[in-house]
Amino acid sequence: MKDFVKLVKLRLTLLVVFSASISFVIGSKVNGPIDWSSWDFWSKWLLLITGGFFVTSAANGFNEIIEKDLDRLMRRTADRPIPSGRMTNGQALVISLFMAIFGTYLLGKLNLTTGYLSVFSILLYAFAYTPLKRKSPIAVFVGAIPGALPPLIGYVGAHPKIDEIALILFAIQFVWQFPHFWAIAWVLDDDYKLAGFRLLPTGKRDRASAIITFIVTLILLPVSLLPTYYGYGGYYVGAVSLIMSLIFLYQASNLLRTLEIKSAQKLMFGSFYYLPVVQLMFLFDFIGK
Repeated sequence: MKDFVKLVKLRLTLLVVFSASISFVIGSKVNGPIDWSSWDFWSKWLLLITGGFFVTSAANGFNEIIEKDLDRLMRRTADRPIPSGRMTNGQALVISLFMAIFGTYLLGKLNLTTGYLSVFSILLYAFAYTPLKRKSPIAVFVGAIPGALPPLIGYVGAHPKIDEIALILFAIQFVWQFPHFWAIAWVLDDDYKLAGFRLLPTGKRDRASAIITFIVTLILLPVSLLPTYYGYGGYYVGAVSLIMSLIFLYQASNLLRTLEIKSAQKLMFGSFYYLPVVQLMFLFDFIGK
């Protein structure tokens, strides 16, 4: 079980499912008042979180199979089940294939668009983003697309149409991922270099990387206000998003000023809080209207 938890990157997977779950409730509210006692609502929610869990776990499993030799080189990943020898490639492949097929089937039962998006997410993450990590910092841009699909998948799972709200949910998570990824890459750059990963904007810890991180964090501020601007959220989500964005921007400015790993760590931890707070506030504001 411990090896399975490491194979599927459980904490990351649960965060993804949480994000999709919030968007599912928002999408359900678009269809009309939510009947919280309805089995139809909860059965679809269970399909979403179960299917989302397996699809995300499968993508992470394929990622670890592809990167097994590189994981052996890095301190933080050397104890994963495949590079440590506790799990074979074949075992991991069978588990990941089962999860991919079963997860896609469950999401496809909600509607075909949700199923197609889940397949696209697996393919882009495992077979485009993963090999690009050693070739170019553009990998972060490619990885941000499947990384931002969970809220889109959750929303479409309840409301099978990619409308303005769906695109706003996608945009917030898409832009957020850049300072999130780059903060992690700044902290772990020494370890990443052992495997040849190039994830910082310029490929190294320098002022140019910090400037780019700051600029994208600044872009996140107006993007986070889109729910209020378009009238899907009220002043509460607008105020909270503004405050969270200003805190996030302050942390990015500290990284730009100091270029220290400690500042990057604070930005990284700030990113962990930013997304769930903004998404939850959007949810509470939206369903309260």
